[in-house]
Amino acid sequence: MTAITPERFDPAVADTRWQRVWDEQQSFRADDSSTKPRSYVLEMFPYPSGRIHIGHVRNYTMGDVLARYKRMRGHEVLHPMGWDAFGMPAENAAMEKGVHPGGWTRDNIANMKAQLKRLGFALDWSREIATCEPEYYGHEQALFLDLYAAGLVYRKESSVNWDPVDMTVLANEQVIDGRGWRSGALVEKRKLSQWFLKITDFADELLEGLSTLDKWPEKVRTMQENWIGKSQGLQFAFELSSGDGLEVYTTRPDTIFGASFVAVAADHPVAQGVAVDNQAAQDFIALCKQGGTTAAELETAEKLGFDTGITAKHPFTGADLPVFIANFVLMDYGTGAIMAVPGHDQRDFDFATKYSLPILRVVASDPADADKPFGKEAEAGDGVLVNSGFLDGMSVADAKAAVIGRAQSEGWGEGKTVWRLRDWGVSRQRYWGTPIPFIHCEICGVVPVPKKQLPVVLPEDVSFDVPGNPLDRHPTWKHVGCPQCGHPARRETDTLDTFVDSSWYFLRFASQPVDRPFDAQEIKRWLPVEQYIGGIEHAILHLLYARFWTRALARIGKIEVTEPFASLFTQGMVTHETYERKNPENGQPIFFSPAEVERTSEGATLKADGAAVEVGRVIKMSKSKKNVVDPDEIVAKYGADAIRWFMLSDSPPERDLPWSEAGIEGCARFVQRLWRLFGQYDAGASGEDKALDRKTHQTVHAAASDIEALGFNKAVARIYELTGAIEKAGPSASRTAAIHSLLLLVGPMMPHLAEEAYARIGSGLAADALWPEVDPALLVDDEVTVAVQVKGKLRDTLTVAKGTPKEELERLALASEKVQRALEGAEVKKVIVVPDRLVNLVA
Repeated sequence: MTAITPERFDPAVADTRWQRVWDEQQSFRADDSSTKPRSYVLEMFPYPSGRIHIGHVRNYTMGDVLARYKRMRGHEVLHPMGWDAFGMPAENAAMEKGVHPGGWTRDNIANMKAQLKRLGFALDWSREIATCEPEYYGHEQALFLDLYAAGLVYRKESSVNWDPVDMTVLANEQVIDGRGWRSGALVEKRKLSQWFLKITDFADELLEGLSTLDKWPEKVRTMQENWIGKSQGLQFAFELSSGDGLEVYTTRPDTIFGASFVAVAADHPVAQGVAVDNQAAQDFIALCKQGGTTAAELETAEKLGFDTGITAKHPFTGADLPVFIANFVLMDYGTGAIMAVPGHDQRDFDFATKYSLPILRVVASDPADADKPFGKEAEAGDGVLVNSGFLDGMSVADAKAAVIGRAQSEGWGEGKTVWRLRDWGVSRQRYWGTPIPFIHCEICGVVPVPKKQLPVVLPEDVSFDVPGNPLDRHPTWKHVGCPQCGHPARRETDTLDTFVDSSWYFLRFASQPVDRPFDAQEIKRWLPVEQYIGGIEHAILHLLYARFWTRALARIGKIEVTEPFASLFTQGMVTHETYERKNPENGQPIFFSPAEVERTSEGATLKADGAAVEVGRVIKMSKSKKNVVDPDEIVAKYGADAIRWFMLSDSPPERDLPWSEAGIEGCARFVQRLWRLFGQYDAGASGEDKALDRKTHQTVHAAASDIEALGFNKAVARIYELTGAIEKAGPSASRTAAIHSLLLLVGPMMPHLAEEAYARIGSGLAADALWPEVDPALLVDDEVTVAVQVKGKLRDTLTVAKGTPKEELERLALASEKVQRALEGAEVKKVIVVPDRLVNLVA
């Protein structure tokens, strides 16, 4: 191992040394008893897949810089790390590799923790949690029971995707072309009893609360607002030719004159009634059960229908509208039946086109377009009502109100507010998750597990050699006495959705008593999280569920805070070009990793055979495309500080960052450049350099503002400028002070380099040093540059004291040799002076 010398900084030596010192001194352990102002900085905790990737490095570097900066500003900082450790990948590994999900997960955690430590992150490892450990999920079970006691948890039958071969419920993303992603079997829709959380009880709160989150990206708030989906519409009942009534709900009552058919879900009572003695209807319903279970999934599926032979009477025109069973209508959404207006809804348009049903225009941009034919798509936009009787000429908003008013006054319908948001189904028919703490007794029904019996711990002796949930077939685990009557009963074998685990982990980080999930007073002191950082892909589910969980716990009196994250930042991805060849047998691309390729300015060749490979687009790093870079290899080659610096440079943090070897090499060179500059620190230097003093203080002030605004690339640019200014300056006490300030400025970004240099010129640890003080007087320039123009063209510049009188500026401008040459002896007729900015001579 090369020693660190005044000429060269060796990260292999420094990184290890200072990471060990930080660990030994517990430098980043948060003190709950501290009287300092508190700052809770948190990045979304990772799933322990086995290796961290470059995207993790960028995410955690941003949070780390902010956490270290806050410490330097005198804050008590909580910056924890843990693991979102339950989930399907561990069960997949168990089936594919014959390992236990727990062992696989814990090995991955150990590997990834070592990787994070090598990057020098200022994390409080004393608060590390893994959601797969009973010490965590036992408290989650207790909170789930508290919510149940408050009426916020219930159980009901719900449609799920069922794989008949693997004998398990599949998430929608695990259904590919109607088949199970692993077994390839045709997926069925089944009704299963599922556990739900009453998130809909909080719809209004969650929507209104978005207005208080002014430090969240507008895009994220809009996505959540749309997901919650508050709308005002009309609910009414069609009279059916069968003599029954059919309840429907529409958000577009203004288009009611455009209705040309009615559709019901496959499991709607009308559909089931038709199928009693109709084999064709039975076959169609069976076909529907092979489709998706969400509106989003059905939106893209082929629209299929079955004509029931029943008609529905239009409430205004009296027309008989055919009633279809349709595969795109879900029983769990609204009433399970719809009024279809194909002219102004694309889903209805596709269906009507397929089955040659009327497509009527009832909204147009202009009344003159009332008879304008449709193209290949529905028109869902705004306009005025046409072909709609008493509604003609009204705006969409006025027509909605008029139809609702007429329906209510005549007694056949009512205005109703509905929400797109649905209650959160949290049951998962899997082993590797938090056991749901309930017991099923034939005498007492569904009984909560007494809290004194928590945690309900997953059994270790399970196997995955047979399809289905191992908990269902475990010989002893599920058999238990009823806690109420003592008779034989069985445990709930479903486990909780892993989004539950990540909906409250930030609370457990802040407070970790052994006997309860958290202490309310400690939560009050740390929450809300001051800065939360993570990907935009979590904008809806994780962030919405965390907001709901926080509000639910506040409602039942467990905590006072109602919003978990005061400020949210969604970072961009790290991208890389791809390298590929076409497979001659099937034409499919074969991808190669950057390590397998020799890249030049002319193109790229495969190292193995020297032949060319195609350089593809710069896209998100992906294992399937092999355009990934191993952080460990980069750290080993260039050091942790170089990769940290690269993550902060060039691109604004909210934008994607293209990875380049040249870029990381440049960062490594800058590390060495700073090391040489720090070696020029001269405590005995004397003399003053006012310009350098001003530049230093302005940089310290501006960089602080940049870091607080997460504008890390701007802070980096200022540090480059200050470095250049110091290098150009002559020896002086000002230069020595500037070097000291520069060292502290780069401390949050290059902590190992900063510690190594600080050990030579300071006392204690750079991690414990304070941010440099700023003299407000030096933030204001006392000199300005004034442009001198002749006939509107720039001819010279003057550096003068700020506030120099107009007469003196005019004299200095006329004395300039460049100005005199430009005048060529001509008489100056007029002089225009803009103080501190401009002198314009008109000749």
